[in-house]
Amino acid sequence: MAFKISDLDDSQAPLMEHLIELRGRLVKAVLALGVAFAVCLYFADDIFGILVRPLTASFGAGQGRLVYTQLYGAFFVEIKVALFAAFFISFPIIANQLWAFVAPGLYAREKRAFLPFLIATPILFTAGACLAYFVVMPLAFPWFLGFQGNVGGIDAEALPEMGQYLDLVMRFILAFGISFLLPVLLMLLNRAGLITRDQLVAARKYVVVLVVALAAIITPPDVISQLVLAIPLLFLFEGSLILMKITERRDAQRKAQEEAAAESEAE
Repeated sequence: MAFKISDLDDSQAPLMEHLIELRGRLVKAVLALGVAFAVCLYFADDIFGILVRPLTASFGAGQGRLVYTQLYGAFFVEIKVALFAAFFISFPIIANQLWAFVAPGLYAREKRAFLPFLIATPILFTAGACLAYFVVMPLAFPWFLGFQGNVGGIDAEALPEMGQYLDLVMRFILAFGISFLLPVLLMLLNRAGLITRDQLVAARKYVVVLVVALAAIITPPDVISQLVLAIPLLFLFEGSLILMKITERRDAQRKAQEEAAAESEAE
């Protein structure tokens, strides 16, 4: 049986029914987040151990340590780790509930247009997060630790604080993950008619400058880390232009077919 996306739902539910449905969707999303949080809290030490591996490798085997300067610091680090991991685990359920609430109000063509974006968003975000974890952090942390040593006659030693380290890792992951959503943003703006491919092509040199500036702000102040972010973003930008060209050509062909069909019916 072929999969078919139906058009607007026939039901004309009153506002109260929509609000009740929204409440049910939100409750399911919160429950999913809560269950994931409880599971992640149990494994918080293991999850934090994964997040700390780039720093451990940068220090070297048996060297370096993490400290916490407040008695409750380590506890709140576990809470933040569990919440951070729980959001990623429960995101598919949260996104599904959001889609289930919005989809009945969309036409079939609009549903087909949005589905690729829903699929591409977690994939691109995960790609950016993996780039941050497996490439950028192993490059950045040794650079940070390189400032250890004798400075002005006094020894300087890196003693990372647990909460600050977790904040740094989360900023890396979120910054790279969100940056990799550039194609999704550009394609949505294009589909909404706010920008065209020709406008982006004309502004290509400005986009390159903005991407390099963004990479310089997000990454540590070393050229390698900046290039590691800037180069993929530029490739994603060019890939977005190719997708826009294909999409605009397909839309033009469909419009021509519809006009031809309308003319034939008029005759």
